[in-house]
Amino acid sequence: MRRIVRMKIVDFGLIFTNIILLVTGQTLFKIGLSKVSFSLENIFKIIFQPYVFIGLIIYVVATVIWFYVLTRVNLSMAYPIQSLCYVLAAFVGMFIFKEIIPPTRWIGISLIVIGAGFVALK
Repeated sequence: MRRIVRMKIVDFGLIFTNIILLVTGQTLFKIGLSKVSFSLENIFKIIFQPYVFIGLIIYVVATVIWFYVLTRVNLSMAYPIQSLCYVLAAFVGMFIFKEIIPPTRWIGISLIVIGAGFVALK
């Protein structure tokens, strides 16, 4: 078993870079999928839709970064912090896609931030 390791600033930076890349990929997926109709017959058209394809490349980069993070940081620390993806995605939904975020969702988002903060403390 791996002992508890304190995260360094670079580790936080890598996790936050990963978060930004994952949310960017999801954003590109959403944009790309709005330009093609989804069906299994269209799967190659979907994959090679430029926004979707760039999103996939970004996901590959994010995955490589995540692999590196996992060699440096305990999973029980890194993965809960990565839940901040949900927070960033909510802001992307609100500002880019003009989604309405109800108060109950903001409460849930706040709990995610508080929980990630507690995990990052130690």
